[in-house]
Amino acid sequence: MQDFAAIDFETANGQRSSICSVGLVVVRSGEIVRRLHRLVHPTPNYYYRYFTEQIHGISAADTEDAPLFPEIWAEVAPWVEGIPMVAHNAAFDEGVLRATHAAYGMEYPASYRFYCTLVAARRAIPKAVIGNHRLPTVCAYLGIPFDHHHDALADAEGCARIAMKLL
Repeated sequence: MQDFAAIDFETANGQRSSICSVGLVVVRSGEIVRRLHRLVHPTPNYYYRYFTEQIHGISAADTEDAPLFPEIWAEVAPWVEGIPMVAHNAAFDEGVLRATHAAYGMEYPASYRFYCTLVAARRAIPKAVIGNHRLPTVCAYLGIPFDHHHDALADAEGCARIAMKLL
C-alpha cells in the first residue's frame, strides 16, 4: 500500500463517541506527507474516566476549549478522501469513527475503508516470536522508533510505519 492515512483516536471514557484526541498520518507514494494531531471536545459532554485519563493523560480541562468533532473532521476528511485508512486494532478506531458520526447525525461515507495493522502483524509475526502484538511491541520488533504510546499522533505514526512494512 503506497497511499493511505493512518488514524488513531483516544476516547474520554468507554463511550465510542467520546473522542478527545485524533492523530492522523497521511502517506503518499510510500512517504509520510502530513501529520495532524487535534484535541477534541467530547460530545455529548461525556465525563472523563480516571482510567482513561491515566492511559492517555488527557483530562476534561485539556479539551474544555477544544473544537467539536464536526469541526475537526471537516479538516481531516479531505486528507482521507479516496484513500484507505489503517489503524492498529481497526475495529476500535472504525467503530469510534462510526459512532461519532452517528452521535452528530453526520453521514458516514461508504467510501471509508479500513485496514488493520494488528491483523497484519498477527499474520506476519508469530506470537511465539514476539510475545504480543501491541503497537509498541510490533514497532520494537520491526525496528520502528516509538515513544508515547496512547498519544494519538504517536500511535498513528507507529501504525503508518507498520503499514509501510507489512501491508
